[in-house]
Amino acid sequence: MATEGIEAVFLETRNWGRTAGFFQALGFELDVTAGDGSGVFRNGDGAYVVVVEVPEDREPGVQIALKVPDADRFAAEPGVEVVTPFEDTHYGTREMTVRDPDGRLWSLQAPKN
Repeated sequence: MATEGIEAVFLETRNWGRTAGFFQALGFELDVTAGDGSGVFRNGDGAYVVVVEVPEDREPGVQIALKVPDADRFAAEPGVEVVTPFEDTHYGTREMTVRDPDGRLWSLQAPKN
């Protein structure tokens, strides 16, 4: 079983309000927020964007999650280094981390069954 494209982009920011305004100006709508400097933005049926504010002393990062329809049926092909196997997340999905040939980490995200 292969991945099905990009599921989500996880974006860290130093300024939640400014970044939220940026995505809203691009047509994204705030779907979910806990009021704690984090939220989920959606724009149509494409990938969603999760924005999380981090402290000033931390370099903001970005992580792309690829969509997997069924974690139980997914098997990494030879040449794909699995860093962490699928695990349940606190936000209702199952997530695996793999490393590409240049050392970048990628998330594979599946629905929690």
